[in-house]
Amino acid sequence: MALGAQRSSVYSLVLRQAHWLTGTGPTVGLLSSVGASLLIRNLLFGVRAWDEFNLGGVTVVLGLSSMAASFFPARRAASVNPTDALRAE
Repeated sequence: MALGAQRSSVYSLVLRQAHWLTGTGPTVGLLSSVGASLLIRNLLFGVRAWDEFNLGGVTVVLGLSSMAASFFPARRAASVNPTDALRAE
C-alpha cells in the first residue's frame, strides 16, 4: 500500500495465495488418506476403508477454517497505514 496499491488488491493478493494453498492442501490430503486407507483396509474390521461423507466433511471444515484464518491477516495487511509501513522499514 505504501507503493500505491489499493486495499482491494492487497485483500485479493493475500486471499488468492491462501486459496491456492487451501485448494492444494486438501487435495494432497485426500489422495494420501485414500491411499493410506487402501493399504490398511485389511486391518479395519466392521468399518469401510474410506467414507465419502467423513472425508468430504473434514475437507469442507478444514477449507473453510483455512480461508477464515487467512481473512484476518489480509484485513490487517490492508489496514496498515502506508506512512507507518515506510517508517518501519
